[in-house]
Amino acid sequence: MENTLTLTKIISLAVVDAINPCALAVLTMMLIAIITYNPKNKMNIIWSGLAFSMSVFIMYMIYGIFIIKSFQLVQDITSVRLWLYKILGGAAVLLGALQIKDFLFYKPGGITTEMPMGLRPILQKIISGITSPWGAFGVGIFVTLFLLPCTIGPYIILGGMLSFMEIISTLPLLVLYNLIFIFPMLIITGIVYFGISEIENISSWKDKNIRRLHFTSGIIILGLGVAMLMGWV
Repeated sequence: MENTLTLTKIISLAVVDAINPCALAVLTMMLIAIITYNPKNKMNIIWSGLAFSMSVFIMYMIYGIFIIKSFQLVQDITSVRLWLYKILGGAAVLLGALQIKDFLFYKPGGITTEMPMGLRPILQKIISGITSPWGAFGVGIFVTLFLLPCTIGPYIILGGMLSFMEIISTLPLLVLYNLIFIFPMLIITGIVYFGISEIENISSWKDKNIRRLHFTSGIIILGLGVAMLMGWV
């Protein structure tokens, strides 16, 4: 039963992160840059999308291990250990409320929910120079630092929950989380490669539905936070 509940929490947090407009925006910007540079080379699109997704996966695995180890150090303080789960539940409620706030009163660059506006021109300039899969992989490693402000919330909550386990036991769960996290990136790459939709249409869809994405994320993580505080999971 505990394993089922753990998986439910992990999948819920991963879904919240996966539909984050921030991560989707970065991938679409990268694909636009690659298509603009060489519109006829379709293989370049799929290899670049895969390379970018893989680099994000690798870096987030590293970040996840670091977060878990940090929480494990904090757990040496007995009083903190006793309250940690409730604190994480409260953080989930707060993050969910911020996502719902962005649904009700949307403003680009919302705190902890989207990439800060000041970072966007810098990131766009970096991404505009991508012309190959190797470039996509290298830039993917770098831009994870720009993704952190808008994706770190659910990941910190995950790290806190997994910190009660041995680090080796957390690795399969981190793999599951990050596979879900990059899944929309792989889907978008496939949609563009197979010509199902233009990348501009995907970017336009994201912009039109950004409030709904925030609402969906908010409801999921808010519900999880309440369940953690109430001791239901």
